[in-house]
Amino acid sequence: MPAPRTSAIPTLERTPTLQARGLTKVYRTGEVEVWALRGVDLELHESELVVLLGPSGSGKSTLLNIMGGLDRPTDGEVMFRDHLLSGADQAALTRYRRDHVGFVFQFYNLIPSLTARENVALVTEISVAPMAPEEALGLVGLTNRLDHFPAQLSGGEQQRVAIARAIAKKPDLLLCDEPTGALDSETGVLVLEAIERINRELGTTTALITHNRTIADMSDRVVKLADGRIAETRENAERRAARELVW
Repeated sequence: MPAPRTSAIPTLERTPTLQARGLTKVYRTGEVEVWALRGVDLELHESELVVLLGPSGSGKSTLLNIMGGLDRPTDGEVMFRDHLLSGADQAALTRYRRDHVGFVFQFYNLIPSLTARENVALVTEISVAPMAPEEALGLVGLTNRLDHFPAQLSGGEQQRVAIARAIAKKPDLLLCDEPTGALDSETGVLVLEAIERINRELGTTTALITHNRTIADMSDRVVKLADGRIAETRENAERRAARELVW
């Protein structure tokens, strides 16, 4: 009997957490211009899991960095709920990242001299109303690894520590850039299950970048980028559980 699947919730029923309108990003080196984004419109809805799919150079990471307040658009607007991020000063963007956004990257960026618990505590100590590090690590299945150092953890376990660190401050947005890019399929599925659980149990609006088309099946919505533009958007009639994915 097939494993149960998670039904997708139509995005029309959801309130936008973040809205991007007409985003353009141009990098200039001397007289050379590289157009990373060309007028992108995108909404992320409350509790939604969106996969941003596309090849290298399609604009995925640039879009994610602008939505997360790590970069600024050359043109266009970004709204977080009723707050306009475009034109915000650096202090305001820092507060936005600190209070509302969790980031997960391909490489874990853990501090080698700190245990898993201590790596997560770095975030909880500067957050307004965080969960305990032990709770965050429990959500990603690492209750028995609290006092292990990164060198004592597998790659998948280190990535799950990075996810716990990102969600411990209870962010409104979880932005993941190729979180399984350095992992094999079996380990990658464990990481995706952790992201899936955060989205489902905490209702965290989640955007996940990948070039792996199989991962798109676990999302509510798939946004395909090509040459700095959104080439296609589709909603999945149902979400496949992460444990069903094989690549």
